[in-house]
Amino acid sequence: MAPRSRSAVGGPVSRPGDPEPPPAATDRLVDAALALFAERGYEQTTVEEIAERAGVSRSTFFRNYRSKEDVIFPAHDELLAAIRSRLDTSTGDTALVAVSDAVRLVLRHYLAEGERARLRYRLTSRVTALRDREFASQAQYQRLFREFIAEWMGDEPGAALRAELMAAAVVAAHNHVLRRWLRSEATAPLEEVDRALRAVVDLFAGSTDVTQPVRSSTVPSVDGSTTVVVLSSAHPVDVVLPALRRTLEEI
Repeated sequence: MAPRSRSAVGGPVSRPGDPEPPPAATDRLVDAALALFAERGYEQTTVEEIAERAGVSRSTFFRNYRSKEDVIFPAHDELLAAIRSRLDTSTGDTALVAVSDAVRLVLRHYLAEGERARLRYRLTSRVTALRDREFASQAQYQRLFREFIAEWMGDEPGAALRAELMAAAVVAAHNHVLRRWLRSEATAPLEEVDRALRAVVDLFAGSTDVTQPVRSSTVPSVDGSTTVVVLSSAHPVDVVLPALRRTLEEI
């Protein structure tokens, strides 16, 4: 048999017809845990049984996860770090864009998980301990958003309360769309979450009014073949462009 070619960095290069590499131990443990919890129940399933089903040792389990609960929510810390990183890259003018991007980042993670996310949803709906863990995780996301929004609002009157309420609304909007997708009710969840976040901004219009970043009027040409859109905005371009796109779609 001819040796497999190697890449420039020394790793093997897969070729058409090569077998797929086996799933990573972490993925096997998650799939094994979800399957066993569905078959036997969460409380009745042991770490040893999960490891055996995944084809790894007990020590391998604990090298990757601290407990059975951690197998159910494996990417929580990574998602928190990703949200924090996105928020940290924003400026005062792009704060709401950063919040929107962070929410979409979390939603995209669940969408990429596919059926695994739906299995987790059904499981957490039945097991009180897991539901409590999920609520605690949501509280961490909400705290990140609250601290970020409060800093963005600065010394505005009532900023602390507005930040608390807005952060709660942001998380609620995300969860509403996510649960609709998990129940197979949402066919375009990313579009839905964009609409939901616009509704959140509308609720909190005030001195930081970004609900109308573009004021427009349309002027059709004489022959009707061209439409001129007249824009008036003091907002930064990354806030204006999404609103401009929505305006054009309505024409």
